[in-house]
Amino acid sequence: MNTPDRPADPDAPAPARRARFKWAWWLLAYASLGTGIVGIFVPGLPTTVFILISAWAASRGSERLHGWLLGHPRFGPAIGNWQAHGAVSRRGKWMATLTMAVCAGIMLWCVPVAWVKGFSIGSMMVVCGWLWMRPLPPAGA
Repeated sequence: MNTPDRPADPDAPAPARRARFKWAWWLLAYASLGTGIVGIFVPGLPTTVFILISAWAASRGSERLHGWLLGHPRFGPAIGNWQAHGAVSRRGKWMATLTMAVCAGIMLWCVPVAWVKGFSIGSMMVVCGWLWMRPLPPAGA
């Protein structure tokens, strides 16, 4: 006896699954994009992370936004390299490292609580180490 979601022929392709919670993915994609854009102007608020989250969520909830992000002259190459290879450009790595170093300096100067400084700067060091272990994009990408 066959179930309705399983085809009778085992070699036949499975029916296209309906995207569950497509509205939630759509909402997350646009909210992340908005937060990333705000991050361009607000020091300390990351931009790249939110743009990557937006692309990831858009791939599940908004083909139109996902296509726009991949085709964007500024964000598209970085998103494409990340999705295809898990790669980050050398320039991106240096920019992230520089930004984290500046934020660490500001924290050392402004934050009076030692454990907050230690935890935050330690977290930035872990992220920086992880980032530099990511591969570089292929030469033609």
